[in-house]
Amino acid sequence: MTSPATFLADQASVNPSLSWSSGLALGLTAILAGAINSVAGGGSFLTFPALMFCGVTPIRANATNTLALWCGSFASVGAYRSHLGGQRRALTTLLITSLIGGLLGALLLLRTPDATFKRLLPWLLLVATLIFIFGKHLTALLRRMVHLDINQPQHAGPFIVGCLLQLIIAIYGGFFGGGIGILMLALLTLLGYEEIHTMNGLKTVLATTINGIAVIAFVSAGVIAWPQASVMIVGSIIGGYWGAVLAQRVSPEKIRYIVMAVGIGMTIYFFVR
Repeated sequence: MTSPATFLADQASVNPSLSWSSGLALGLTAILAGAINSVAGGGSFLTFPALMFCGVTPIRANATNTLALWCGSFASVGAYRSHLGGQRRALTTLLITSLIGGLLGALLLLRTPDATFKRLLPWLLLVATLIFIFGKHLTALLRRMVHLDINQPQHAGPFIVGCLLQLIIAIYGGFFGGGIGILMLALLTLLGYEEIHTMNGLKTVLATTINGIAVIAFVSAGVIAWPQASVMIVGSIIGGYWGAVLAQRVSPEKIRYIVMAVGIGMTIYFFVR
């Protein structure tokens, strides 16, 4: 682990410029990733490696990608407000847990040397890919096995279990974040939720919270590659809009297979490079 002061000094000397070719590549990648996220999820398998291919260091690329993801998820929160009625206790509890975990994960990332993160990166991508591929099976398995209910104040067990699991997910989300949406859907299934719009609403709010507190930490530390982030934010917004149109014409399962292939390919690439 490095001290924050040493990390910031190292990162300050690596502030990548943005050529027109890199800007075009990142913009197009962000458009595609935004569309994929609106249909099936997994856009980070494109945007995060694209940042590294354009010369952004791993930790700076991770922080910049988190900012782009946050902007996309923040824009989606309002669409789920009507489905969050009656969830105040669960939402408040999980929000506080998400804030704490997201901040801890972000601070852990900021204390991790780039060389260490490079060694961890293939394994993080492998975990995210496996979560993406098998997430639905995990959710279905949990639905069959057990239901806890965090909304029942007389039962302390589900409350504690839910908080601890969300804390772990949030720490992972603040540190890297690939697949946290699927992990939270699995957790919500474990906690007894069945209505998909309510689950997606809670997931979106919690993911926005985790990424939001991480973004604050990353901006404060000065590790956002702003030229790249600006291009990607615009691209992801465009892609997200057109992806919603695309979602009505293309099978999400076909998109999922494409994302799976990209995730597997990126994981293999970073293992062998």
